[in-house]
Amino acid sequence: MMIRIIGAEDDPKSEEPARKIRLFQGEGLLVSLGLFGFVLAAICVVWMLFYGSEVAPYGNVSKAASFNAALGIFLISTAAVLPLSAMSARGKAIFRWSYVMLSLYSYFAENVQNMRGMNPRFVKGGTSFDLAVAAGFTLVAMLLIVFYCVLAVAFFRSRSYELRPELVLAIRYAMVAVLISFAAGIWLSMTGSRLTGGNGNMIWLHGLGFHAIQAVPFVAWLSERTSLRPQDRCKWVHMAGGAYMIGLLEVGWQTWIGGAMLELSPLPLLALFFFLLSIGVGCYMLWQSVVGKKRSKVSRPSLELEG
Repeated sequence: MMIRIIGAEDDPKSEEPARKIRLFQGEGLLVSLGLFGFVLAAICVVWMLFYGSEVAPYGNVSKAASFNAALGIFLISTAAVLPLSAMSARGKAIFRWSYVMLSLYSYFAENVQNMRGMNPRFVKGGTSFDLAVAAGFTLVAMLLIVFYCVLAVAFFRSRSYELRPELVLAIRYAMVAVLISFAAGIWLSMTGSRLTGGNGNMIWLHGLGFHAIQAVPFVAWLSERTSLRPQDRCKWVHMAGGAYMIGLLEVGWQTWIGGAMLELSPLPLLALFFFLLSIGVGCYMLWQSVVGKKRSKVSRPSLELEG
């Protein structure tokens, strides 16, 4: 007598190796540090309710609140993808603790200085303490970029890709976008203002680049839950990541020429189109994952006795 499983051979996922590496695996510390950013943002909001956002002469607590939330999201997103880098345990520990120390300094400088009425980056008429904090902030920002470059390189190795191909492919796109965002941050620091040209605002490029690390991997995560073949899932991830990158480059070009993003001109409209295309791929993957679950329920493998 032989037992045969009916329907399993038609499932493309049945041929894939078991996935052992999970998002956030072993990165509770970075997640906690990211959540700490939201706590600090909430404290800043309470401060503003009682005292307002402006702190004479140059502080602005609303900027500290947005910085805390943004850094918190970034740290949590980094914690999600770090296990898939295939770095050694020692390499991940070095990156993790480096980012912990650098992020703690960033939280300190941004919040304390703004609440003291000082710009944490560009000091005007400050004390030696203020100058030292600003110099330290510049060094910390550069080290954050250096360590992230090391992390980005790790995702372009084959041993990382083999862990979860769709997700790592998406992370590769996200890493390039994050590095562009870091470049925009350097540009902003060199000019001393987020404004450039007539109406350009570097904060668009800076912010959208960082959000790639949430947007594109999410599409890949959804694709893993579809019944599509692995090669087809990778094609959709390429489309989502490529569209996001083209949209980001359009934003960068518009910023470089000093144009505003909220105007009806070719570059902003093209950027909007490609970002919507990337979102559309995500919506399609979501629909496919729902359809795939329904199909799997209808065609569950059944046991048949053969004698």
